[in-house]
Amino acid sequence: MALPTAWGKRVVRSLRYRNYAIWASGAVVSNIGTWMQRTAQDWLVLTQLTAHDATAMGLTMACQMAPQVLLLPWTGHVADRFDRRALLMLTQGLMGVLALGLGALVISSTARLWEVCVFAFTFGSVAAFDGPARHSFVSELVPAADLPNAVALNSVSFNAGRMLGPVAAGVCIAAIGTGWAFVLNGVSFIAVLLSLTALRGRAVPVRASGGGREILAGFRYVWAQPDLRTMLLVLLLVGMFGLNFPIFISTMAVGVFHVGAGGYGLLTTAMAVGTMAGAVLAAGRERVTLGTVGGSALFFGTGGLLAALAPGYALFAAALALVGVASLTLATGSNSFMQLASVPEMRGRVMAIRLAVIMGGTPVGAPVMGWVANHFGPRWALGLGAASGFAAAIVVIVRRYQTRAAAG
Repeated sequence: MALPTAWGKRVVRSLRYRNYAIWASGAVVSNIGTWMQRTAQDWLVLTQLTAHDATAMGLTMACQMAPQVLLLPWTGHVADRFDRRALLMLTQGLMGVLALGLGALVISSTARLWEVCVFAFTFGSVAAFDGPARHSFVSELVPAADLPNAVALNSVSFNAGRMLGPVAAGVCIAAIGTGWAFVLNGVSFIAVLLSLTALRGRAVPVRASGGGREILAGFRYVWAQPDLRTMLLVLLLVGMFGLNFPIFISTMAVGVFHVGAGGYGLLTTAMAVGTMAGAVLAAGRERVTLGTVGGSALFFGTGGLLAALAPGYALFAAALALVGVASLTLATGSNSFMQLASVPEMRGRVMAIRLAVIMGGTPVGAPVMGWVANHFGPRWALGLGAASGFAAAIVVIVRRYQTRAAAG
């Protein structure tokens, strides 16, 4: 029993730091609420505001993700310039208010598609500032040596929400209505605000000075490092075409397997089980390399292909679990790799660029994937997503070959 015990301690080692443990406890509650809202929003657009229109769903996703790109020149700079805890309290509070507002609109039965898109864009704009601050904030809670573990444990929390949230949303939608899922998400942000208030004794790094030159410095910094450029290309490919899971899962659930809200929620949960397993495995890893990310991209493509070819609901759910493991490993690997490869004063801007690439590709890719699903079928859209994983793996292989060639 010594080996499993040692591995288990290694998996949860960041929880021995008080501030991180408090932050993680609040985050897991909010993550459940966030995934309730994501599931409810997709279901609202697909089944209540449209007649199973995947293009409309892709448009809504694009509205929510577009601010990651549009606000990129400022989001990372703000995360490096201001106190991240104060910034997170502001963004988390605003997102809670927006969730309550959308919930009230839906409960009143007056919600229209354009209004949901406006809420999605506004929510995405706040999230664009929240993301870089939240990701880089972890480095203030744990030492650098434990940063990969803390990032992976964040993913465990995120995917616990991803596993429980859709099921809770399905129950909520069936029992009391779609709008209440948004209200419950709004209430869940209180947990994060309380955890942020309870933190003490953080090691706050020196902040960047103001000015446009500091904003441009983040782009120059990333561009000057070939490994970071390679990572961004990998994230662009997979983020644009591969990470459109709401489109893939909902269109397969409704158009291929003909299941209702409960069946849709279970498919999302099946994928979350895979991502949870991937997060636990990632938490036990002590070193992350380009090869780790490249292998995850290859695994992602394989899982996506199996899902596209799955003949039945159960096999499709099993394939989604494999995709979940791969996507989680790719996400946490890229996060840890880019943070550790960046100097502290640039970390917020590097994280902003990373998030803009991985999430900002969705405004371009989601409508395209929705169009493919509408005109050629959900399986073809999922197959295109799988191809992005294979393409990303090739990018990593080429970079590793260049590195070895340069080393002689």
